Parts: sequence; structure tokens; C-alpha cells
Amino acid sequence: MKYKITIAALLSIIFAMPAQAGSLNNGSWQPSGCGVVPEAPTIDAGNVEAYNKSIAAINTWQQKSRDYFECLIKEANTDNGIIADHANQAQAKYRDTVEKIGAQADAAKKKLDKE
Repeated sequence: MKYKITIAALLSIIFAMPAQAGSLNNGSWQPSGCGVVPEAPTIDAGNVEAYNKSIAAINTWQQKSRDYFECLIKEANTDNGIIADHANQAQAKYRDTVEKIGAQADAAKKKLDKE
């Protein structure tokens, strides 16, 4: 019975928490909705036309990289918030439980002292 209650409590916590933005695997966090990191272009100094195309590619890469890293920061902040909220809620629940047990122990002691 105790295990069923524990499982039910854990499931309620899991479904009450919003989904994380990124994923953590083997100690490596990755955003989930930002796509892939844009690969940096190279400069082609073969001729003026090739060079100009390289510069255009750099400009495009810079914008895509800016978008990617803004998304990454947003997802990281979301996950950090979820983690902090969960830890704070767990700590508050623990403190409440300690207080409740302490009050029960005090009440039992008072009752037994009267006997």
C-alpha cells in the first residue's frame, strides 16, 4: 500500500510539472527545439566573386547562429526554472513533513506524560 501511494505521488508530481525544454543525456544538456548549431562558413579568397559569396554566407551564418543561441538560452533558462521550482517545492514539502511529524511527536509526548 505504501508503495502505491509513493508511486501515485511521484506520478502526480511528474504530470504537474511542465515539460522540460531541453534534454540531459550522460551529463550533456542540449536544447530540443533549436535545431542544429549552424556550421561556420569558410572564406574563399579564390576571386572577388567567391569572396563576396563567402561574406554573404557569413552574414547568413551570423543570423542563424544568433537565432540558435537565443533559443538555446531561452530553453536553458526554462529548464533552470523548472529545476529550481521542483527543488524548492520538494524542500518545502520536506519542511512541512518535518513540522507535522514534530507536532505529532509533541502531542503524543504530552498525552503520554498525562498518563
